[in-house]
Amino acid sequence: MSGTAADKLADDLARAIIEGVFPPGARLDEQQLAQRYAVSRTPVREALRQLATTGLIEVRPRRGAIVTQVTPAQLEELFVAMAELEATCARLAALSMAPTERRRLQDLHETMGEMAAANDVAGFTDANQALHTLIYAGAHNVVLADWAAATRRRLSPFRRAQFRVEGRLPKSHSEHDAVVRAILQADAHAAHAAMLHHVTRVERSFEELCAESAASASA
Repeated sequence: MSGTAADKLADDLARAIIEGVFPPGARLDEQQLAQRYAVSRTPVREALRQLATTGLIEVRPRRGAIVTQVTPAQLEELFVAMAELEATCARLAALSMAPTERRRLQDLHETMGEMAAANDVAGFTDANQALHTLIYAGAHNVVLADWAAATRRRLSPFRRAQFRVEGRLPKSHSEHDAVVRAILQADAHAAHAAMLHHVTRVERSFEELCAESAASASA
């Protein structure tokens, strides 16, 4: 139970931090968070541990969890690194995936199409991570897969936030379609280019969300 509660709480806290509810420098007190979100302190601790791996917060001795300042330049660097890592994974997956891996990728992609059509944000968000993980594994390069997964964890709150942009689900699925089609056709060059485009669109969607939040705050 605590794992599910912690995952949801981590998403809620990440959203609150991104939207400025908890500004940079704010201390996140475990007891206060437990009361605010009506949970026990156990999922709060786990949620804070998850957020610490993303760089959104920093756990300091005797001060606890502090919201950090993530600058636009730092985010851009992370997204550029993510795009290059994922594009390389897609290129290698196009060359290296076994037939069973390709079928699994295709099946998941088709299921995600149904989720996008039903506007199932929660299901699509979870499946999205699974799809990218399949591509990392399909590259058959453990070092590269580990780097991609670690970078993705750091960007996870920002990547998940993109799905709050209206109409993002079908667009994301369309971008995935180009990636998956290229991998299934063993077209390494097209897979690389399609994944670069996809991660760039993810970054732009997050920027649009931030702009909308800023406009709403100033209205």
